[in-house]
Amino acid sequence: MPRIAALLAAGGGSRFHGDDHKLLAPLRGRPVWEWALEHVVAAEFDTVLLVTGAVALELPDALAGRVTVHHNPAWARGQAGSVQVAVHAARELGATEVTIGLADQPFIGPDSWAAVAGAPSEHPIVIATYEGVAGPNPVRLGEQVWSLLPTDGDTGARDVIRAHPEWVYPVACVGSVADVDTLEDLERWNR
Repeated sequence: MPRIAALLAAGGGSRFHGDDHKLLAPLRGRPVWEWALEHVVAAEFDTVLLVTGAVALELPDALAGRVTVHHNPAWARGQAGSVQVAVHAARELGATEVTIGLADQPFIGPDSWAAVAGAPSEHPIVIATYEGVAGPNPVRLGEQVWSLLPTDGDTGARDVIRAHPEWVYPVACVGSVADVDTLEDLERWNR
């Protein structure tokens, strides 16, 4: 069974009012999204999917061949479309689950990605927790829930998780789900 990860990097970043798109903004010398992608790749998945949308992202040479880029043409309609792109790609690869995270969360390390992906497979939904609080990213979604995921709007698996808490398996992780949504977030993390 292939272990598949998807990093969602498609959104418009409407709350970020800097010179660049938030994913392209420099965080400690590199674009925000590159930190997140590096951590996913380091978790040693069989395939890493990068779902793009609002901005073109140039893969660093060191990651070419290790990451497959999938464009979400409906990125402006919300995160649900990017999740659908990831699920479709995972299905095409013969996977029965996909571990998904966000490119604007550069402080989720490889250990968190690996822990969520490596949880017992009988659980349809696996979420990361940090200091006892649901992250929920990354999240692993089994094929049992794929048909229940929204196809439009700005939510991923949140509604399915809320509707079926008995399917959710929490995994304690180390790291931070802090995201870079605003210029102030970026400035704080660059200090």
